[in-house]
Amino acid sequence: MNRPASPPGGRLSVEMMEDEQSATYTVDDALLSSGFGRYQVLILSYAGVALISEAMEMMLLSFVGPSVQLEWNLTAHQESMITSVVFVGELIGAYSWGVISDNYGRRQGFLFTAIVMSGAGLLSAFAPNYASLMALRFLVGIGLGGGPVLSSWFLEFVPAPSRGRWMVIFSTFWTVGTIFEASLAWAVMPRFGWRWLLALSSVPSFVLLLFYVITPESPRFLCMKGRIPEAVDVLEKMARLNNVPMPSGRLVSDKNIELDEVSESATLLASVAAGSDGGGKEEEENDNIKEDEGSNFGGIKSVSKLLSPKLFRATVLLWLAFFGNAFSYYGIVLLTSELSNGNRICAKEEVESVHSNESSLYKNVFISSFAEIPGSVASALMVDRVGRKLSMASMLFTACVFLFPLVFSQADILTGISLFGARLCISASLSILYIYAPEIYPTSVRTTGIGVASSVGRIGGILCPLVAVALVHNCQQTAAILLFELVVFLSGMAVMFFPFETKGSRLNDTEGI
Repeated sequence: MNRPASPPGGRLSVEMMEDEQSATYTVDDALLSSGFGRYQVLILSYAGVALISEAMEMMLLSFVGPSVQLEWNLTAHQESMITSVVFVGELIGAYSWGVISDNYGRRQGFLFTAIVMSGAGLLSAFAPNYASLMALRFLVGIGLGGGPVLSSWFLEFVPAPSRGRWMVIFSTFWTVGTIFEASLAWAVMPRFGWRWLLALSSVPSFVLLLFYVITPESPRFLCMKGRIPEAVDVLEKMARLNNVPMPSGRLVSDKNIELDEVSESATLLASVAAGSDGGGKEEEENDNIKEDEGSNFGGIKSVSKLLSPKLFRATVLLWLAFFGNAFSYYGIVLLTSELSNGNRICAKEEVESVHSNESSLYKNVFISSFAEIPGSVASALMVDRVGRKLSMASMLFTACVFLFPLVFSQADILTGISLFGARLCISASLSILYIYAPEIYPTSVRTTGIGVASSVGRIGGILCPLVAVALVHNCQQTAAILLFELVVFLSGMAVMFFPFETKGSRLNDTEGI
């Protein structure tokens, strides 16, 4: 008597289990599965507080400089140096924190950033003289240089399809910081002076330290460093908080996939050439890979990757764009206060009172800060529809149009309208630039790439107050406007020559583009 055939269900379930075990997924797959949920909102909140802190520390320079100049009888050059020394610190910090976060983790990078900013920012309020204030603001600048680390950290938690929109929303925290600082200065400076403004502006940095212990490490960084179990733990917490299932299978990174392919090819070639010696050569090659990954003294290897043939053109153009955007943005912020003051000086008008001038300064900066709100809206609408390149270029060339009337007249109303429109466009362009920059670099050098580019931008920030303040105080307002026109136009041309568009693309974990 024949035995009945066994049901196929058991074999099918075994095959399904084997398929699940052999299946793999990447961090991008996990982020797409998770979506932008409560976990990402918490990440956004923490990174947003950091951006508010950075904006406040930068914007207070518009208020502290004139007040310190009056109190300590400083020259125009000494006043401008209070701003420039912050950018010198940022120049050093942006590179240093980028290298640290690419080698030791994003969390380590923004931990030291918060410590330096909070400590030096608070101590600045007690500076007894000009030299000590300069030294402490230099340290604040070093801390501020870590800003790109937090933007990269947040970016690495956002799904690719909505990355542009959420990065623009993230950039609005800068606008919140600028408006809040202008409001704080308006309320605090007339009654309590610049020292209280410095002390209160350091509070957000202390908030970052308070909540640091609950921040997660970037799963992309963990995968890149081979710390897969830790990356899985972060992704599982994300899935639980967002109430979605994890992708089935085993987590791998693009880098691991690439190394596996290289290793397989090397094994085949070695076995053909030397028979049984193939395994030993494979081990030797893996050892060389590990050794190569470990040697990055001072970030030299990371910087050399930025200038490799695949990234050279993008890196150089990105540096030009960062220089031009930073020079123009901080220049327009300074011109908001310096142009009206310079026009009064050059026209030899009688200054009514110090209090009247300060009140006008707070009002002008406060109103111009609101230009960044429509700028954020414009960039949010354009970045994922039009694309990164065209959005930036159109904003920069439109800024040129807004600035052009000031070449012929610097009447108060025209100056206000022109600088409002120019700041709207430049802030939108800068927001999109900070989205584009991390998208073109692989995970292994992402924060170094943004850090170096940001450092180049800080050179623009260093030169800007020296040029803008000097020209305006020498009654050469038209020359100052023409200079900004030229810088903005050249920045737009650099953007037009960017080698590729990154709209909707996944972040790279490998060094190929």
